Amino acid sequence: MASDVTFDFERQRRIGLSEAVLCAGKSPAQIGEIIGLSRARSSPLLLTRLAPDTLAALSADDQAALDYDPRSHTAILGPWQAPDGEPQVAVVTAGTSDLPVAREAIRTLAFYRVPAREIADVGVAGLWRILAHEDALRRLPAVIVVAGMEGALFSVVAGMVGGLVIAVPTSTGYGVAEGGRTALHAALASCAPGLVTVNIDNGYGAACAAIRALGLHARAGSKGPQS
Repeated sequence: MASDVTFDFERQRRIGLSEAVLCAGKSPAQIGEIIGLSRARSSPLLLTRLAPDTLAALSADDQAALDYDPRSHTAILGPWQAPDGEPQVAVVTAGTSDLPVAREAIRTLAFYRVPAREIADVGVAGLWRILAHEDALRRLPAVIVVAGMEGALFSVVAGMVGGLVIAVPTSTGYGVAEGGRTALHAALASCAPGLVTVNIDNGYGAACAAIRALGLHARAGSKGPQS
């Protein structure tokens, strides 16, 4: 039977960012095949949206080879060591409910050895919470802001700091929040100059955008993630 998988192992060389595995919609057999291909090449691999039941359906050998984070549903195959050094990116959440998406961004950054600082639960319903971090955020070249509901935190942070601000609307909320559409529209309609936006719940995309914008993909491309 023909394989369902044509994995892009050359992406790392072309753009400095390797192909990640979006596990949602893939069968355990398909995910296992990709893991096998990567292990045969000794190639590090980032897997996203890997649900616990799908993880449990993988072979015991594949499960043992993965570093799995249940909060973000991400897994990393290959030599794994958390990045050290001063943070280059902050990942800020409006609420604790936004943490799974924020952790996806942090794990993606960590896969590329980019240290990040997490600042959680600082939404504008208590404005003093984000203001307490203003000085620290101003010192960083990039800030990823993760928020659902009305998405007000995007404009607030983008009006406070001079670095790159990337908005990640989340599906957190109910009623007119419309599964993140209200937060997405708030980010797109923001009057804060230079605010950029990724799609709903796309923590992975936000991290990759920060890596590209800061020129860190060139470093990753030359050394390889986690090499």
